[in-house]
Amino acid sequence: MGNVIRPQKGPQEKFLATGADIAIYGGAAGGGKTYALLMEPLRYRLTKGYRAVIFRRNYTQITASGGLWDESLEMYSGIPGAVAFRTPKFRWTFSRRGAVFFDYLGRDEDVLRWQGSQITFIGFDELTHFSEDQFFYMLSRNRSVCGVKPYVRATCNPDADSWVAGFISWWIDQGTGYPIPERSGKIRWMVRINETISWFDTRQEAVDAAEESGMDHAMAETVAKSVTFIASTLQDNKILLENDPGYMANLLALSLVDRERLLHGNWKIKPAAGLMFKRIQVTMVEEIPGDVIRWCRGWDLAATAEDEGGKPAYTAGVLIGKRANGRYIVADVINRRLSASEVRRLVLMTAQADRAAHGRVVQRLPQDPGQAGKEQAQSYMKLLAGFVVRVVTESGDKVTRAEPFSAMWQGTGSMETGFVDVLVAGWNEEFFSQYESFPQSEFKDMVDAGANAFLELENGSPGFGFTL
Repeated sequence: MGNVIRPQKGPQEKFLATGADIAIYGGAAGGGKTYALLMEPLRYRLTKGYRAVIFRRNYTQITASGGLWDESLEMYSGIPGAVAFRTPKFRWTFSRRGAVFFDYLGRDEDVLRWQGSQITFIGFDELTHFSEDQFFYMLSRNRSVCGVKPYVRATCNPDADSWVAGFISWWIDQGTGYPIPERSGKIRWMVRINETISWFDTRQEAVDAAEESGMDHAMAETVAKSVTFIASTLQDNKILLENDPGYMANLLALSLVDRERLLHGNWKIKPAAGLMFKRIQVTMVEEIPGDVIRWCRGWDLAATAEDEGGKPAYTAGVLIGKRANGRYIVADVINRRLSASEVRRLVLMTAQADRAAHGRVVQRLPQDPGQAGKEQAQSYMKLLAGFVVRVVTESGDKVTRAEPFSAMWQGTGSMETGFVDVLVAGWNEEFFSQYESFPQSEFKDMVDAGANAFLELENGSPGFGFTL
């Protein structure tokens, strides 16, 4: 007997049972969202003409190890009649009847590749990664001639700034940000009237409102869409908790903002002053401990010669050491307003001082995109010949880059202090002031420099060059 594929009792089962035209599932990490999305089209796999497409935001999210394709191989491979294809598109066919495709929508214009298509089932894995325009355009491709009523399913983690947060706001407590348990799985009806989505408790109310707006009866009968949101958390995924009990510890180790989002499903929380870094969460030390095993100074170089007030922009350099006991020590911070030529001298002199004091210290500098950034990187590599240097093209915004350091700074949810020590020094007040006000603070140079140093110590990354 082959493996039995079935949903887990609770939210996953509710997601696969709902009759809503559009169902959005999730709201936290580890709730079995992708598994449910892959399970959904199997019920119609032997229906001739049934076509399902599951989208990710980019191609890598489909093909990466443990990604959508790998999960489909694990689930679909033992099904009689299932055949996998990798070209020209990643897809499965089932006894030459139903088919499941995997594709991506990177830019908004990518939806135009689907003009004229008829897709019975459209799935969005991580809906908050897609734009509102992409989602609603693809609804126009949600058509069927195979006898199965067309429908849409989506999964997501919370994102307070996404359009999805507004779309599902009825299911979320707007005071706390947490899903309202008694509304999870409840169906509401939406109609777009005068370019605005209006919501109703019953289908008839939606049809009546559409007619009152001037639509004829036949059109009003077709435009109303039923929608539901089904909340789930890691605790709902018993199989994952049994197979990987350490996953809970991974979520508890996240920063406060990400812990609230990914563990507790909070749709309102987002980075704000005092949430990512608090001075009371570090341990102050009066001397550098003797068990530092690696050093890195992260730099945030002034992007412009002057700020809006005509003053020289800030350049920051934060020196962090990783200790043998797993803790981190912030040992020195530089934050200066200097001209371009003065910045170069500062970086060179600091690299010399770091090597004299601590031996091998990686100097990590950011590289701006484009030719100008490459030329600046090459210039610094020549300037720092003989030192350990890594020049890295930064990706993501400053908040995203700061989140790993924030998690280490805060420690786990049950801890009063985190895993970061700070040396008592004259720069402390300026340093803490910027960190505690991040990301609302006017200047973020020291936070970005510290985040870069931490990322280098924790993970390292491919850089432009590495000089010994």
